[in-house]
Amino acid sequence: MEIKGYNMPEGLYYEANHYWVRPEEGPILVMGMDDFAQKTAGEIVYVQLPPEGKRLTAGQKFAKVESGKWLGRVYAPVNGVLLEGNQALEADASLINRDCYGEGWLFKIRPDDMGDIEGLIHGAEAIEKWLIADIERYQ
Repeated sequence: MEIKGYNMPEGLYYEANHYWVRPEEGPILVMGMDDFAQKTAGEIVYVQLPPEGKRLTAGQKFAKVESGKWLGRVYAPVNGVLLEGNQALEADASLINRDCYGEGWLFKIRPDDMGDIEGLIHGAEAIEKWLIADIERYQ
C-alpha cells in the first residue's frame, strides 16, 4: 500500500527503526530496509554483513547501513540466529534503493520463536498510523 508517497507492503512486519521482515518456510525471516528509510537515507553505499551464525537479541544492534549523509544501525527484530547476509550488497549496496523489498534484502534470520513477529508493526491500520507519525517527526 502507498502512504504519503511511500510503498509499505501490507503483508510485511515492521520494526520501529524502519526495517521489515517477511516470514518464509524454514522457519526463516527475510529482513530489509523499508521504503521510508531508504528514501530518507539517500543512496546506500555500505552495508555491514555480520558473520553467519551470529546470535541476535531482539532490540540490540547487530549491523550498520551507511549512505553519503547517514549512518544507521540495524536492530534485531527478534531473538534468533543470523543465517545469511545478502552478499550482492557488498558489490552494490544501492540495490536497497532500487528494490528494497526484493533484491535489496539485507539478512535472513532463524528466529527462536516465529511467534515473536507478532510483536512487530503489522496490518494496514497499524502501519499507516506508525508511518504517518514518523513522517511528521522527521519533517
